[in-house]
Amino acid sequence: MVRKRVVVSGLVQGVFYRDTCRQVADEYGVAGWVRNLAGGDVEAVFEGETDAVETLVRWARQGPPSADVRGVDVREEEPEGLTGFEVRHTLRGGSS
Repeated sequence: MVRKRVVVSGLVQGVFYRDTCRQVADEYGVAGWVRNLAGGDVEAVFEGETDAVETLVRWARQGPPSADVRGVDVREEEPEGLTGFEVRHTLRGGSS
């Protein structure tokens, strides 16, 4: 079990990035969440088997067809035992 937090920059809001991310996570059995950040980026947490999480990280570098991903910051974190994958509300101001 591994956990990765990614912050994706570029044209990634308003292009179905979050919903497509949820669909891909469900397809690969990855738990976690995704949300828009106030500055225009998207943040996601992927938790699960190593290969599945790496698949999601690779997907995050491209996103859905209408996205224009310009950067992806990836950090490893301690798994929390999450189940399911959710689209969270946009984080307004401050940080996580």
